[in-house]
Amino acid sequence: MMTSRFKAQLQGNVSLFLYLGILVAINVLAAAIPFSWDLTEDKRYTLTTSTRTLLEEVDGPVYVDVLLGGDFPAGFKRLQRATREMLDDFRGETGFLDYTFTDPNTGTKEQINALREEFAKQGMNPTNLRIKESGETTEKLIFPYAVISYGGRSVPVNLLEAEMPGLPPEVVLNNSISLLEYKLSSALFRLIRSEKPNIVFVRGHGELIPEQTSDLRRELRPYYSFSYLTLDSVFRVHPEVDLLIIAKPRGAFSEPDKFKIDQYIMKGGKAIFLIDPLNISLDSMRMSRDFLPMEYDLNLDDLLYKYGVRVEKNLVLDLECSRIPLQVGMVGNNPQYDLFSWYYHPAVQSQLAHPMVKNLNRINFDFPASLDTIQTKTAVQKTILLTSSEYSRLQYPPVQIGFDILRYEPDPSKFNKGPQPLAILLEGRFPSNYENRVPQVFLDSLEARGEVFQAISEPTGVVVVSDGDIIRNPYNPQTNEAKALGYNIYERRQYANKDFALNMIEYLLDQRGLIEARSRDVRLRLLDKVKVTEDKTYWQVLNLGLPLLLLILFGVGFHFWRKRRYAQN
Repeated sequence: MMTSRFKAQLQGNVSLFLYLGILVAINVLAAAIPFSWDLTEDKRYTLTTSTRTLLEEVDGPVYVDVLLGGDFPAGFKRLQRATREMLDDFRGETGFLDYTFTDPNTGTKEQINALREEFAKQGMNPTNLRIKESGETTEKLIFPYAVISYGGRSVPVNLLEAEMPGLPPEVVLNNSISLLEYKLSSALFRLIRSEKPNIVFVRGHGELIPEQTSDLRRELRPYYSFSYLTLDSVFRVHPEVDLLIIAKPRGAFSEPDKFKIDQYIMKGGKAIFLIDPLNISLDSMRMSRDFLPMEYDLNLDDLLYKYGVRVEKNLVLDLECSRIPLQVGMVGNNPQYDLFSWYYHPAVQSQLAHPMVKNLNRINFDFPASLDTIQTKTAVQKTILLTSSEYSRLQYPPVQIGFDILRYEPDPSKFNKGPQPLAILLEGRFPSNYENRVPQVFLDSLEARGEVFQAISEPTGVVVVSDGDIIRNPYNPQTNEAKALGYNIYERRQYANKDFALNMIEYLLDQRGLIEARSRDVRLRLLDKVKVTEDKTYWQVLNLGLPLLLLILFGVGFHFWRKRRYAQN
């Protein structure tokens, strides 16, 4: 009797140890073999195809130093955890990647200050984080950056999106998490790319001078090659040019110059047109009480019209705008200034999900015009990237413009034209502006170089923006000082002009489809704070009590099962 009972207990213990061994083996295999199954609706834990392809081609060590070590409030812990999970996903695709999380606020005071100076040289600026604990508020400087190193080069990646007025911090953090894959993969691609794409700025027609685009070029210099091209000094735009930028021309384009641009685009070249149709600026207005803007004779209307867009000869005013200073009085001999909303400088907020403008902060325009789309002979897809707000107004020359408009409260009934297109993306196969009307001298020039006229373009892309200053950084010629692109010197506020300019360039030159990751939408499912407060006790009891109750029931049930089984023996 005792022998049978002993055998039964032995068999039970062997079965128990066998089950435990299987569980341990499963856990060991799960830790050794990364595996995940993304059941989320928005596929937030699945890398895009372009990112996986990029990581498969990495053939050398990649090291990522994430400066988000240490303790943070719940929101930043979410960004910290999301960054770690994203890098784990990256590491699951390549065995060459490794990462660490470091806290730049640890060490002696001298070490911390030296580290912050080094960060500043690399363009990594801290964020002042306010932490509330036990009724007290403390401030902590954090660096929400990851430094990616590969092949002896490194690049910092800002993991935190800029705050947007009117958006709660949790939404800003969610936008940051949505863009993690794009930021990390695009930075890695720029490091491993063997050749730099060629970007050419056109000059010879009064375009922006190099000092006025210095900040944009500084941002792009590690990853792109830059040069300037005077069109009348060459026979053609060389096919090795990857992107042509025409930034705020103020002089007329000759027909030969236009023909060179046209045939460059016909052969698949990409271009950005930043056009001011009217001659007006704040400096010119300050020289005259009532300023009368005049039209620029650029001779580009027929070219852009053929490609599917028309730049209207007007000005767009918007109640959602930036501010400028005006003198309001004198205190002794000192003039007193105040900031006033300047309707000719719209502060544009995009609502479009297109990767070029998604999740961008407001973009500051200077005296923009409206754009209109035109039916084209060929299939050209037209995407309106940016528009003014619904509180817009149009003015057509001849019209006198002065600062007296700010003496009175704006009449909303006059700002009733609705959203006006300010930036348009054109994609597809474009018809040539010179189809069926090519001058013989142009044909002779092509024939002399062994080339033929092309009437329909290869698939390509063109962006048209109705503001030539959209990529101009503030520049003081007296002091030779340049501010950051998008920085408003009057409001002391940073707008997203630089991000928009970078996105335009990266979208048109995206060779791997990495921009796909920028359109990822990780939805923020917020809790009902009122209901959470009301049901707080219920959920605490449920979360703490239910597991204990289930454990007790399991223990009691298992005890009675063993007692009944062995009692029969």
